Amino acid sequence: MKGICPYNDLLRADFYTSTSTSSEEAKNPRDYRLNNLRQRLKVDDRNLVEINDFLLRKDNPLVNGLLKIVEKHGGVDEINRKARDARRLESLMTRLRKKGSQFVKDLEWLLEQRNKNAFVSIKDYRRKHLGDKADSMTFDDSFAVTLEISACNFFPWLIEEAKRAITQQDLMPGRFIRVRSMKEQVEDDEVIAFAAAMQIIGASYVETLDTKGTMPGPDGLPINIHLGGPETITGYFGGVGVPNEYALKWVDEFLHYYTEYGIRQVLNVNPGSVMLGYLLYKLGVDIEFKISVFMGNDNPFSCFWTLMTAKLFSRDDGTSPLIGFNLANSVDNNTIELSAYVRKAFGLEDIVRVEHHIVETCKSIVRQPYDRLDELLEIAGHVKNLSAKHEGGTPDVEARREHPSDILDYFIPKRDILEKGLMPKLAANYLDKHDAVNRTAKALTERGLTFIAAQNLHK
Repeated sequence: MKGICPYNDLLRADFYTSTSTSSEEAKNPRDYRLNNLRQRLKVDDRNLVEINDFLLRKDNPLVNGLLKIVEKHGGVDEINRKARDARRLESLMTRLRKKGSQFVKDLEWLLEQRNKNAFVSIKDYRRKHLGDKADSMTFDDSFAVTLEISACNFFPWLIEEAKRAITQQDLMPGRFIRVRSMKEQVEDDEVIAFAAAMQIIGASYVETLDTKGTMPGPDGLPINIHLGGPETITGYFGGVGVPNEYALKWVDEFLHYYTEYGIRQVLNVNPGSVMLGYLLYKLGVDIEFKISVFMGNDNPFSCFWTLMTAKLFSRDDGTSPLIGFNLANSVDNNTIELSAYVRKAFGLEDIVRVEHHIVETCKSIVRQPYDRLDELLEIAGHVKNLSAKHEGGTPDVEARREHPSDILDYFIPKRDILEKGLMPKLAANYLDKHDAVNRTAKALTERGLTFIAAQNLHK
């Protein structure tokens, strides 16, 4: 693979070509020794048999707990049927109209703008930034980078972003991440409105379930009894966010929102709930999830672990519920390239998107200035299925803000945001992220590289 160092010698094809004959040993003792040593890494077939036997044991309390929840929601076929029905745009709009929701007018406006091609086309976007040169350039869509934004926590922000995109002939992201209380979203109908909007614009999106250690669960009880808010948030790092019985409660919560609102993609922050996501998919439930940056996949070997498990629990057709893989902020391009190497070896290149932060919130997560755009441009032309995630504005813009973006703002209840008058400031932070998305798209375009924006808007 291109640009891999210090592992490049290990990836040469001729490094593995020696045989185990005595003459070869004499000719290439180092290669012979390494090949013999490598054979010790082979997984014994008996171990795989033991794992399968464990999964299929009738008295297995882990599997039985999962099966019980699946049956509670009607069984696999009924679960998927309910989700398909709930996800239909007509169903979502009908529910909002029956509720007299204020969001119906916004969604109808968004649909109208889409239908009359109010958003810039890809061709015109390229001409905007390249002029006549765009007509003679060749763009390879096989390496298209998904434009991702996080977190779009309030539906009105999406509408304001769409208005800005029309006015400025900007691109709308092809992928949205949401990190807001599900219970709040149900109360103000945003969970339905956002689902409808994503279908209108042709973008994927991820919701974050309430069963996580940073706040009370959907039952109102504390999930991690040792956390007391942001001042103790470090107790959550490392994925310690779905303890004890809450792993199964995470499944129960997912199946509720999946069948009730058609929400298919959710954020996953814990090894246990990741495993349960794989098992659900193997059972036949069409769940999809992305692994959070908080899981700490920050080296090729942790990525190997994650992708190996995805491969082991893939379906017969080779698909996996792992569709997004958010690497830690600390990774360099070598780690991204080596992760892509593992991903390709397991046949997951077109299934698992490698997601990487280009910019981050200004406060409470990484040292600033944090800007990885130049590094993205180095690998975007040879690593497939990448996502450029924008979780903050560019550092120069953030420095001028009265209220710079802050990861802890995600955990503020809506009522507190309104009482403190923060909503306009948080909306401004979000639009800064939109501008950062378009900076990335412009830079990719100038390099002759491609992107995935909202596919129903930008033809």
